[in-house]
Amino acid sequence: MKLGARIFKTGVAIVFALFAAELLHLPSPVFAGIAAIFAIQPSIYRSYQTIVEQIQANIIGATIAVSFGLLFGHHVVAIGIAVIITLGLMIKFKLEKSLSLALVTVVAIMEIQGDDFLTFGLIRFTTILVGVLAAFIVNLFFLPPKYEAKLFHKIYMLQDDIIRWTRLAVRQASEHTSTKAALSKFKGRMTRVDLLYELYKEERNYLKHKTYVKARKLVVYRQMIVTSKKSLELLQRLHKHENELAPLPTQFHLMIQERLDFLLTYHEQLLLKYTGKLKPEHSEWSKNIDYIQRNELMEIFIQQITVAREEDETEFSSYHLLYILSRILDYEENLEHLDTLIVSYQNYHGQELDVELEEDFS
Repeated sequence: MKLGARIFKTGVAIVFALFAAELLHLPSPVFAGIAAIFAIQPSIYRSYQTIVEQIQANIIGATIAVSFGLLFGHHVVAIGIAVIITLGLMIKFKLEKSLSLALVTVVAIMEIQGDDFLTFGLIRFTTILVGVLAAFIVNLFFLPPKYEAKLFHKIYMLQDDIIRWTRLAVRQASEHTSTKAALSKFKGRMTRVDLLYELYKEERNYLKHKTYVKARKLVVYRQMIVTSKKSLELLQRLHKHENELAPLPTQFHLMIQERLDFLLTYHEQLLLKYTGKLKPEHSEWSKNIDYIQRNELMEIFIQQITVAREEDETEFSSYHLLYILSRILDYEENLEHLDTLIVSYQNYHGQELDVELEEDFS
């Protein structure tokens, strides 16, 4: 069983909400705990958005509950109608994310009976509001998320696995079903990387200088993710056309293998370069046109098509191989762009390398 920070924060938020409700001598503190459950969020910015929406939802729910309680009493039918109207208003004001809390507020207030209905209704409203505020405070100060370190770590580990499988695939050394299963897992992990990027993007900086640094980092991380997706697309093509790759002429097969080995190593070193772990003499790999041999690769490809047509071979030589070559070139161009962005970032903010990122990566 894996216990993450959000699980701990949820427990702490409930305890804090119950403690605060008891400290204020509010009856039925359990409603504060319930409200805290709905209010806990994975990031501070989302927590701020949630507390604003839930305060609005709490007000709407309390207003409708009090109105129906005074007009129609506490009959179960009245509660049902109040719930329906609350749902309609919440959808109209685009507060769907806080529907549950609004309904809890309606039921919690309308189930009160007696002459002190308004007083107890106000107390219930306050109790739920205490739970929402307690969750926000916990989100703000207890285990604040550090999504940049998590994001880089996820990208690095995912890319490391993609690189290893790509090296196996281009050598025809991977087992078909194992590669297929790995590709399925990679897609799920890529989705989680996208989610972490969005959470990191939502984090706010309150210093102007930090805002500029964050903006440049977002561009670099976005390109890291795009480049990883391009490498995953390349692996998918190698897997899909593994049978067509087998009969390639040895020279051409070795050419593709050598080119991919270079690009994959280049990708590994770019990730190290971003953290400042790469030696200066390895910073200009993409400029070495003689080694990349882009023109030579295309010339050999054209020669292979000509030979295939003269020997009346199947259309695979020009059709399926073109898909693979296009993925290689696309991957290479994105690597070069990532290199440019990393160099630009380090030129402006190289002295501000995140120590926490280093520690998490190590």
